[in-house]
Amino acid sequence: NLTYILNDMPNQIKEALLKKSLKAETASIGHKRHMGFANRNIQNILNKKITIAGTAVTLAIPGQDSTLLHHIIQFLRPGDILCIDRLGDDKHACLGGGVAAAIVTSGCSAVVIDGPCTDTPELKKYGLQVWSRGTSPITTRIYNTGGSFNVPVSIGGSVVNPGDLVIADFSGVLIMPENEAEIDIDWALGKQKAEPSTHKRLFDGEYIGELSGASSLVKNKSN
Repeated sequence: NLTYILNDMPNQIKEALLKKSLKAETASIGHKRHMGFANRNIQNILNKKITIAGTAVTLAIPGQDSTLLHHIIQFLRPGDILCIDRLGDDKHACLGGGVAAAIVTSGCSAVVIDGPCTDTPELKKYGLQVWSRGTSPITTRIYNTGGSFNVPVSIGGSVVNPGDLVIADFSGVLIMPENEAEIDIDWALGKQKAEPSTHKRLFDGEYIGELSGASSLVKNKSN
């Protein structure tokens, strides 16, 4: 028989780190870090201007079944980001208007789905931020075939552990262990602070190859 795995809720990310995370662009961190980035097809389907950061709460549910999703919404907290591994299914939308309404009442910050969602007008109406692989008109149902809650999952090819830091913005979704996150976020914030002056130098006529060091590398390898 297929069964359910139900683990405890993870400790939430410290508020100071979350506030700092909201200022860091995933693409800036991507200049330094290569692990933890979900497949680029997982995007915010409603509002590309939103940046969210929160604590990963993980769920794995199979194909056509969303029984466990309906059950676990009661445990979600403000500041959580529900990360749903669809175990390879890209056909069935597990989140639509009804599930969105339930999640919003929990205070959960956002949902990241490695699969499609549906009912985008209602998602917009209820203000739920969803990063997903687009939309689908075919929905899940209550089939009681099992699933796992707060276990390591895969979101767009990246491992997500309960309690990880999730940052999602206009470029995509990044997941990092809390103990690795701050050093990369601080580096990214430093890069972002320097970017306006660098861009001004480019508009003033300097070459990007000279500023980045690329041109000197090419010259050293050319005859």
